[in-house]
Amino acid sequence: MSTGQSDKPARKASPVELRRRARRYGLQALYQWHMAHTAPYEIEAQFLSNDELDRFDQVYFSELFRGVADDVQPLDALLEPCVDRPLKELDPIEYAICRMGAWELKHRLDIPYRVVINEAVELAKAFGGTDGHKFVNRVLDRLSGTLRKAEVDARRTPRK
Repeated sequence: MSTGQSDKPARKASPVELRRRARRYGLQALYQWHMAHTAPYEIEAQFLSNDELDRFDQVYFSELFRGVADDVQPLDALLEPCVDRPLKELDPIEYAICRMGAWELKHRLDIPYRVVINEAVELAKAFGGTDGHKFVNRVLDRLSGTLRKAEVDARRTPRK
């Protein structure tokens, strides 16, 4: 008699997928922080008390969320020249995604800049406005030219 459940064990998520989920939770936490003005440590504790801890990279989530929250003013200073309007006028979701991308570009040199931009664009497609992903792509592409100039130049230089 079948219970309708598979005898196969559940597929374990890859490290890439666990980190992708950590970014999604990071975005949600940053949005909550932006909108509710709750202390970052309270928001982080709330997310880390989640019953699905094994379904995302908690270490990366904490590093990303705390990193953006602790470095918000310098990150905003990096973003300002890359946007066409005052930061306070940005959509809160796209603003949070740009901050996350800026933090990763600045602090996580082990992650290729194109991966940072792609992950941010995917978040914007899922959670942002209609053309929010285009805005996020443009901002982070400009910023990568500043923060990761050598990496960007190496990628754009034709090989001989």
